[in-house]
Amino acid sequence: MQRPARILLLLATLAQAASACSGTPATSGPGPGPGGGTCNGAATQLFPPGAPWNQAVDGAALDRESGAIIAYLAANHTASARFQITFDFNVLLADAGTPHRSFTQTGDFFSPDCDPAPVPVPPGGRLEGESDYACASDGDCHLTVVDRSTCRLHELWRANLAGGTSTGTFSSGCQAIWDLSTVPPATGRGDFCTSADAAGLPILPLVFTADEVAAGVIDHAIRFVLPNSLIRADVFVRPGTHSTGTTSGGSSAPPYAARLRLQASKDLSGLGAGARVVAQALKRYGMFLADGGNVTFTAGTDALTAHRWREVGVDSSSLKGFSWTDFEVVELGSRLDYGTGSCNRTPITR
Repeated sequence: MQRPARILLLLATLAQAASACSGTPATSGPGPGPGGGTCNGAATQLFPPGAPWNQAVDGAALDRESGAIIAYLAANHTASARFQITFDFNVLLADAGTPHRSFTQTGDFFSPDCDPAPVPVPPGGRLEGESDYACASDGDCHLTVVDRSTCRLHELWRANLAGGTSTGTFSSGCQAIWDLSTVPPATGRGDFCTSADAAGLPILPLVFTADEVAAGVIDHAIRFVLPNSLIRADVFVRPGTHSTGTTSGGSSAPPYAARLRLQASKDLSGLGAGARVVAQALKRYGMFLADGGNVTFTAGTDALTAHRWREVGVDSSSLKGFSWTDFEVVELGSRLDYGTGSCNRTPITR
């Protein structure tokens, strides 16, 4: 299909990225990964290499609770969606000419956690799980846009543009704006502050795409979700900054932002070539518990990519053969009690 001029997957070259941060619009063209070298990021990553999700953990120490957490998940997370992949997220690209839209805040916009600044809305884009900008399914309807001209990542939860177009009446829940040119501080956008995901993490740096799989490497950690009933109640760990009152898992459940990795000894010979690329990333970079949900792994839609999931041999069940005992928990650091603090930050308004 022909791609609109101002909407791409973030798959451009390092040369394009260099011009983007100087204010020159990026040109179209697919590349190997989601970051495309945007604003100090590596060619296949968002954010600079020092960001936690861009750092390998295949040699990192195990957490003291690793065995207990894995045993808990093996005993309790047995639903049919376990280890399935969802392909709903869109990586939209804006440049200096993309119109910015103000939006009406809904009841899902929290202050001071969320940012009310205008949002770049590329014509022809779409929300998570939708075919356009209308939140027709009443789902999470994330709107996820990288603005190369400002080196900002805009991630919105529960967005909706009436009529499904970039010019429709715009309302939204929480918007989290991230500076892509620097490594986020240990406290992210602010301690006890949410983002467009419940753990307070950015979304797009953890989403893998068909183009990455086609290129043969995923150079970042992967987003995964669990039902809130299986997430440790009111606890998060770094680099997360947030939990929710809906978490109700016991003391052996994983906390929000827990990082797991696939064991180095796991035999991948039974996987297809595309699934092996994903599994290798799970071994090297691991995966972050980012939000509440049912389908374990998060990938990007192939509606706007150069390659299709069918072409690279990955479908929703490609990793269904995994067991929780194939995983281990990387050192989590301090456990932070969400009930002991509140968000204190200055929202981005422009």
